[in-house]
Amino acid sequence: MESIFERFWRLGPAAFVVKAIFAAIVADALLLGFILLRRAYRRRFFAKRDARVFEFRQNWDHLISRKIPFESWRRKSSDRRIVETIVLDALEAAGAEESARLLKFLRESGLIEKRIFEARKFTGWRRMRALVALGQTRALEGVPALAEALRDRDLEIRLAALRGLGRTACSQAAEEILAWVGEKGLCVPALPLQSALIQCCAERPHLLIPYVQHAEGPLREILGRVLGEVATPSLGVDLLQFVGDDRDELRAAAARAMSHAELGLAFDVLNELVGDPVWFVRLRAIISLGGLGEPRAIPDLLRGLKDSHRLVRLRAAEGLVKLNVAMVSIFKQVVGTQDRYGLQAYLTALENAGLREKLEKELQVCTANSSDETKSLWKTLQAGVLLAEEPAMVESLPAKSALLS
Repeated sequence: MESIFERFWRLGPAAFVVKAIFAAIVADALLLGFILLRRAYRRRFFAKRDARVFEFRQNWDHLISRKIPFESWRRKSSDRRIVETIVLDALEAAGAEESARLLKFLRESGLIEKRIFEARKFTGWRRMRALVALGQTRALEGVPALAEALRDRDLEIRLAALRGLGRTACSQAAEEILAWVGEKGLCVPALPLQSALIQCCAERPHLLIPYVQHAEGPLREILGRVLGEVATPSLGVDLLQFVGDDRDELRAAAARAMSHAELGLAFDVLNELVGDPVWFVRLRAIISLGGLGEPRAIPDLLRGLKDSHRLVRLRAAEGLVKLNVAMVSIFKQVVGTQDRYGLQAYLTALENAGLREKLEKELQVCTANSSDETKSLWKTLQAGVLLAEEPAMVESLPAKSALLS
């Protein structure tokens, strides 16, 4: 009796086709079995994990208060990861008192020390995971380990360390970041670096001054933006050196920071920067002037109202609207600029602030007891267009007002 292999041999070339089909069927069966086995394993794993998470949640107060011994969960890697994840998630939304309690738990359980060890000894994705967890704790003892990771060759590791340092929001982290960029230069994207420095330098902005002075290229611009965000009144004199800087970003940063300076110094500097040739420097200066809320800023704000750039005009109009002075007087000066776009910007700012009705009431009171000039202002407000010098155009305003209403 012939065996099955002898029969395959007699088939000739067709035997290879049969063998290939048989091999494909076996491979598909094995693959399907692996997929089903893996799905069953993952279903069982997640079911066990969910049950364990529920158990920890039910006994959460006892766990945090250390009534449940650390040894009951710390020796199991799965339990340890679950507890750490729950604590780190709770830290994100916790208040000051609860954050201190959770941080104390992380210290006493040794979870922070474990992450510090992993951040220093591990490599690749395991090191990045440790850095991310260490940054979430916001623990000061993790700053040295995060600072060491800044000098890693992998960009993702450096970014994870930078974000972690930024989340600590402490001056020690700022010193480490500034020392690193001073040594290595700009070796990460600008936005993460800028965000981390803003968070860390808020308490001690003077740390930035020497680095801004000696930095070059794009790094100097980034540090200038950060300085503009975190500057305080105590830095008023130190910021004067950047008012005439060649880099537009530093002049803009100085203009932004002047909103925190002493009023007399701020007005002198901002008066100069309002006439800067670069539009966003003028924009920062106008915003700072509007933030001061002083009537002395009116001439410069009116100057900004006639600017060639739309955003500068809008910000100047917002600054004028926020001033605590008689609105009729301001409106009269706006109309006196004879700038159609400036008037439109001012009326837009009035609408956005919900103050148009207030101006209308003031104008109605003045119209009843005043001259033709006040009546012309009323017509201008109603029509939404600038009065021309010719009386013929003044007469046409009521018709335009009717069309716009």
